[in-house]
Amino acid sequence: MAFTAWDLFIDLGLAALLLLAGQWLRASLVIVQRLFVPASVLAGLAGLALGPGGFALLPFSTSAAKYPAILILLVFAALPFASRLPASTRTSRRDVVELGAYSVLCILLQWGLGVLFGLTLLRWIWPDLPEGFGTVLAAGFVGGPGTAAAIGADFAERGWNEAGSLAMSAVTAGLLVSIAGGLAWVSWAAQKRITRFVSPFAHLPPELRTGLVDPQRRRPLGQETFSPVAIDTLTFHLALVAALAYLGYAANQQAAALLGKSPFPGFCAAFLVAVLARQLLSLTGALHYVDPRTSSRLCGAATDFLVVFGIASIDLGVLARYALPLLLLFGFGVALCWALFLLGARVFGRLWFEKALYTWGWATGVMAIAISLLRTVDPDNEGGVLDDFALAYLVIGPVEMVCLVSAPLLIGQGLAWTYALVCAGLGAGLLAWALRTRPALPPALRQEAP
Repeated sequence: MAFTAWDLFIDLGLAALLLLAGQWLRASLVIVQRLFVPASVLAGLAGLALGPGGFALLPFSTSAAKYPAILILLVFAALPFASRLPASTRTSRRDVVELGAYSVLCILLQWGLGVLFGLTLLRWIWPDLPEGFGTVLAAGFVGGPGTAAAIGADFAERGWNEAGSLAMSAVTAGLLVSIAGGLAWVSWAAQKRITRFVSPFAHLPPELRTGLVDPQRRRPLGQETFSPVAIDTLTFHLALVAALAYLGYAANQQAAALLGKSPFPGFCAAFLVAVLARQLLSLTGALHYVDPRTSSRLCGAATDFLVVFGIASIDLGVLARYALPLLLLFGFGVALCWALFLLGARVFGRLWFEKALYTWGWATGVMAIAISLLRTVDPDNEGGVLDDFALAYLVIGPVEMVCLVSAPLLIGQGLAWTYALVCAGLGAGLLAWALRTRPALPPALRQEAP
């Protein structure tokens, strides 16, 4: 059957209903709150169970699986307008350098060692595995839903259609690892009295437990930069993001027609066009009409729907075929992240546990879980970890982008070993530097870890 506009309406409506149901569960069930499961993940799992791949109770169209590749264009087109430097001055240069180096180390080792694990042990056991199978680990763990969608779309263009389902399964596994492991670390730290202050679950702010913000704690969604007489501010921001996403897609398609293949993944082209547009608006003095908070909210909304459609469209048959290598890959990933957490005691000076816990949260799950875990050990952000990370991300972000863009590009050209060795080698270099800077283990780490 031909895809119609009503199919799009039905798909969006079903995803919206699932999101509302997911938020209701998050606000109502204490067990869901204790696990910090985002509403979008609950909605995606419900869509997977009730959709065509499960009990077939929800009439998602066959095109629903293609939406993540479109939504990721919107996410990356909004990113350049959604960030700004923190206003806090509590951060120090050393704190930012340590957190930035540690975060880059986690990124490089997940990408490099993940691909090496796939090329060596996994392909030795299962010779027919794709060379890029190991990228699934970093795409789902340190990358998250956006990266998983991007990797899936890029590999699909190169003939590996199963990559999207595998990467989204890694996202789901990573979320479970992030929550379970993070809570285990917090419990251990409370017993060993490592942290200055551990907040019981009942004392966390309501927005972290239920997702509902009390009237006294609410902040404006954004600033009104246009008069509704001319154009609604939200309409302008949505139009800007959608236009830049389209221009990036169109430029990439045109380049593919001229060169015979796409020079960049679609999301990367959208990001580059958005960066150029931001620079142009800055030079003309018009950038102040683009509100970062509004852009960030649009980015978040696109990500929520991306997660729903991404998880709901996982091909369970693909997971069944790759179940054993996936389990081995995820097991290796958990062991790697566990070791990197312990490494945090050597990399960081003050507040090593808080910084390592925060990095654990986003390097295995998503930023929302990282913030929730951090709030259990530093409820008022007294240590300034979030401020340090915001500044460090000026380096972390480009490294993430390079790893993401180059993985399908190099692996698709038969350079999987080169990609893995370069990432792992750079990560090993950072590791050597980190070990030299902090030669002595803190007393807390000499005790038993979970």
